[in-house]
Amino acid sequence: MKIISKFTLGLALTLLFSVNATAQKNFFKDAEKAFDNYEYFNAIELYKKAYTKAKKKEEKALIIFKTAECYRKIGDVKQSEAWYLKAIKANYTEPVAKLYLADAKKAQEKYNEALIEYNNYKKEMPSDPRGEDGAKSCELAQKWKDNATRYKVENMTLLNSKDPDFAPTYADKKYNRLYFTSMRPGATGGTLDPGIGELYSDIFETQMDKNGKWSTPTAIPEPVNTKDNEGLTSVTKKGDMLFFTRCVVEKNKEFNNQLWVATKKGNAWGDPEKLNFCVDSVKYSAPSISADGTTLFFCARNMPGGQGENDIWMSKYDKKGKTWGNPTNLGTEINGSGNDVNPFIHDDGTLYFSSNGHLGMGGLDIFRAEKKGEDQWGNVTNMKYPINSAGDDFGIVFEGKKERGYLSSNREGTHGADDIWSFVLPPLLFTIDGVITDCGYSKETIEGVTVKLVGSDGSSVETKTDAAGYYKFAENGALRYVNPNTSYVITVIAGDAKTSLAKLGFLNSSEKAKETTVGVEEAKTFKHDFCLSPIIKEMRFPDVLYDLNKSDLRPESRDSLDFLYQTLIDNPTIVIELSSHTDYRGSDKANQILSEARAKSCVEYLISKGIPAERMVAKGYGEKRPLEVKDAAGNLMFTLTESYINKTTKGKSKEEFEALMQKNRRTVFSVLRKDYVDPNAPKEQPKEQPKKEEGEEEGE
Repeated sequence: MKIISKFTLGLALTLLFSVNATAQKNFFKDAEKAFDNYEYFNAIELYKKAYTKAKKKEEKALIIFKTAECYRKIGDVKQSEAWYLKAIKANYTEPVAKLYLADAKKAQEKYNEALIEYNNYKKEMPSDPRGEDGAKSCELAQKWKDNATRYKVENMTLLNSKDPDFAPTYADKKYNRLYFTSMRPGATGGTLDPGIGELYSDIFETQMDKNGKWSTPTAIPEPVNTKDNEGLTSVTKKGDMLFFTRCVVEKNKEFNNQLWVATKKGNAWGDPEKLNFCVDSVKYSAPSISADGTTLFFCARNMPGGQGENDIWMSKYDKKGKTWGNPTNLGTEINGSGNDVNPFIHDDGTLYFSSNGHLGMGGLDIFRAEKKGEDQWGNVTNMKYPINSAGDDFGIVFEGKKERGYLSSNREGTHGADDIWSFVLPPLLFTIDGVITDCGYSKETIEGVTVKLVGSDGSSVETKTDAAGYYKFAENGALRYVNPNTSYVITVIAGDAKTSLAKLGFLNSSEKAKETTVGVEEAKTFKHDFCLSPIIKEMRFPDVLYDLNKSDLRPESRDSLDFLYQTLIDNPTIVIELSSHTDYRGSDKANQILSEARAKSCVEYLISKGIPAERMVAKGYGEKRPLEVKDAAGNLMFTLTESYINKTTKGKSKEEFEALMQKNRRTVFSVLRKDYVDPNAPKEQPKEQPKKEEGEEEGE
């Protein structure tokens, strides 16, 4: 946490020699001097000594507040919370103490408590948007944590020490060498920073071996690392130029952070040079070079034309003059009134940066901004949880165009003041699977059935059911069958290229399952089971109804025959017998004639819709074949004979009698053959059918 104060105030690395506070009698004056010189670590003890000498309540309250400020500046949120609370209880009058207390609570994920304090501040300072924004950020932070993105974030334990480790960057285009900034022992300077109480920082490097393990970090040698503070690096894609931040320290003289560049000389870095646009009155930090090496992004404090405490700027390289152009501010969509720091320019042109000026989860949050045009970025969005946390999250880098890389954070689980964390966006994997069974009495699974998956992205793939009737479309090595943001149609089409479902003993079905992954943000398995109708002696379909003693089709009967029509279309190789039956009322002869007429009316309707006459045989059975009623297992329960109906409906209503009689007045079909060939069909079928739009019929 301590290193964050360097970003928010001096952008890391503003250093002065410490005063010898213990020799001073006026502790408050010395504390104020140390505070003004960014020596917050030293100022804390001086303020505490001054408190013991203070007599007036107002003085004590001010000293407590300034102590809280020091803890805030070095990023110690627990202590800053405690001391702001003490200041408020000591009747410190400035409302800003309530705002900073809220910030400290929010940085520890105490969102409900922070919300109360932000609202308290808003009541006292209604014109200050920080109260309203803070309250909104608490609500958003809890929402984002409850609905985490798919990113996975993990502490790089083997790279981190108990001291601040932060701002990783890739050192070559192979992405197997990493530079980062650290204040661990072994740094070249070895001097204690009076601002935060840590060693001066150096640039360290680590190398990944063939097994993916990073080596023990070591400080890169002079002339890049010196006795001064160095860090916050960026390396060109070619690996031939190293941009970094340095703060040169001389006794009794302050030097602000400056940007430097070193060029590769063989296998080592040459003498660094300060970038030509840097001036001592401005604090610079955190360079990030574009993929083509022509644009440098960086942070600057005190730069004329800035928006807030720290802003993000860029400079273009002039190849002819071999100089960097005057810095340009990235504008108000990126830079706000707070701290906007640690830019990273992605290979695809997207800008990533950290800020506490946009709505976030805690201290610094990581944001992304889309490239809108030439040297313009906007549509700033928070990366949300778990990329961001209640703590300070900054210094993100991506491994080329891949959705993985590293970031810096002092979130819960951090070993030191700041740690390096890895992140990765796992592939969004989808699966479509199911089981195909017999729709008949057996309910058995069916092996060897082909299932087809057609996507709105133009994809088309097939698979077969296994011995358990199971099919599955999922990732298979480098192949991904179910893609994000795609809609699909799933159909059962055949046994294989030579075997129709009819030859397997089942009817094709026009049933389709539709599924979509559009807008789905989490891995998911979509289940779609199918059942196939077995070809049996008597196959029922929706009732074809007739008026008593008539063979004319009623309007609703045409809907039932449309179902049979579709079955014939789906199964172009079958020839059927379409048979009608009557109840037992009337003479046998009359019922026979009536049933034949009814069967013929069905066939004539189907012929009118385009089904060849040779694919259908009309048959009437009169009252000879009463309906056999079976249980779920296919066992005969009873037959609707005249005696059964009379016995069952004796003493009951006419409606119940007619209901049973209606069941015998049925039209059914049976498959006579499975080898019909349309004489008008083309002799040669194309090997591949044209791609269908979603929802169109799929032929075999």
